[in-house]
This record gives sequence, C-alpha cells and structure tokens, in this order.
Amino acid sequence: MAGVPRRVSGRRFRRRDGTRWVRRQIELDNPVAAELAGSTDAVLRALEGHLDCDVFLRGNVLTLDGEPAAVDAAAAVVHELSGLIAQGHEIAPGTIEAVKRALDEHESPGQILEDVVWRHRATKVSPKTVNQKRYVDSIRRNTITFGIGPAGTGKTFLAVALAAAALSRREVNRIILTRPAVEAGERLGFLPGDLMAKVDPYLRPLFDALHDMLEPERVSSHLERGVIEVAPLAFMRGRSLNDSFIILDEAQNTSAEQMKMFLTR
Repeated sequence: MAGVPRRVSGRRFRRRDGTRWVRRQIELDNPVAAELAGSTDAVLRALEGHLDCDVFLRGNVLTLDGEPAAVDAAAAVVHELSGLIAQGHEIAPGTIEAVKRALDEHESPGQILEDVVWRHRATKVSPKTVNQKRYVDSIRRNTITFGIGPAGTGKTFLAVALAAAALSRREVNRIILTRPAVEAGERLGFLPGDLMAKVDPYLRPLFDALHDMLEPERVSSHLERGVIEVAPLAFMRGRSLNDSFIILDEAQNTSAEQMKMFLTR
C-alpha cells in the first residue's frame, strides 16, 4: 500500500553497560521520505527530539536506534506520519508532537488531524491535539461548552472557526462574540469615539480571529447587517439570542451575576 512503511531489518544487541539496544530500519516510499526530511532536516530533528532514540534517514531508509520500547514507539509514530503524508497531509515539526501525544493517549492521530473545522483560502483549521479534538467534538454535540485551558491553546480560535462553519451551513442565523471589558493590568481611562470605537480595544482579539476566518469585506458586511455582532458582555442584559452561535471569551473575568445573566439569554 502506498505510503505505508515496510520494515527492512531489525537487530538486537547489548551495549557495554548491559542495556539492550535495537536497530530497526524502515523502508519508505520516496514521497514519504522527502516529506519527513523536510527543509534542512527540520522534521527529522523534531522527530528525534520527541522520541527517545536516534533517527537517521539515508535515501528512503529510515534507521531507528535505541532501547526496544523507544524504538517501538518511534516506529508507531513513523507509521502514522507515513499514513498522513499518503493522504496529502503536510508534515511540520509541530505535527510530530501532535501524533506522539495522540498515540500516548491511545487516540488515532489521523482522526484528530484530518478533522477540518473550517477552510479559508489555502488554510484549513483543524485540531492539533487530543484535547483540542475533544473540545471541538464537545461544541458540536452540546448546547453549552466550557473551555478551560492556558492562553494560546486555541480555545477562542477554534470556537470562532466552528461558528463560521455553522453560519456557512446555515445552522445558525448569526454569530455573537462577547467578552467582559477588562483591561490587562493597566487602566486605559476614557476612550474617544462612538460606542464601537470605545469597545474596540477590548474586543480586538475577537476581531483578529474573525479576520483569520473570513474575508475582510465579508466581515464588514456581516457586521453591518447584524449577522455577526461583537459586543461587551454588559450589553447582553435583556437580549433574546435565538438561533445564534454565541462565544463568551475571557469568561474567567465575569462575576457570578454576569455568568448567570449570560447563560439565561
């Protein structure tokens, strides 16, 4: 089968310190070998950095040197990467970590990385980790989903991508993006301009995510027609939000009363 690696040989021996050592050689299809080599061997170095064994590529033969368990784990990662490449998936250094984490948690890397949430131009948005996949699946299945995690883990980005996908499929009539107007450490004081100009600094992260998903002209059109609404949480009181995909960003900054008000909209 194209893209599936074939083991050429495997040797077992003991080092001078008595530890068992294994050398396994895996024959790869030429396109797979070229993709794994990457630019300046970046993918190979990432592969070696995330695995507890030495990795060498000569021609289309990949050699793994290390302890038996480490070599077995590395061979499983290489097998999954080969399958992804055969299906047209581009391999980057970050893909190595995603595949290894998925295998460590007994999940299928292919099911995670091939779940395309949203496509925009040549860019496709998909989960990169097991937890991101669970987060996406939870949003699809449930009416309310709470996403908890450190900054930079894709909580807002994936939620906005799912909202754009739901709007394009006409599953919802509008997207509501909101967050509490809280400064990050320093107070900005009174800001000039109309309402949108005053709240724009607080809502800029949501606008950034929107512009990553849609053309600027389409974003402006949706904002003018009310299909997409970006507003501070304080303006949600008294609203009736039917057939909407609603994202509350930075929810940890809300009070109990604000959260109760938001959940009853």
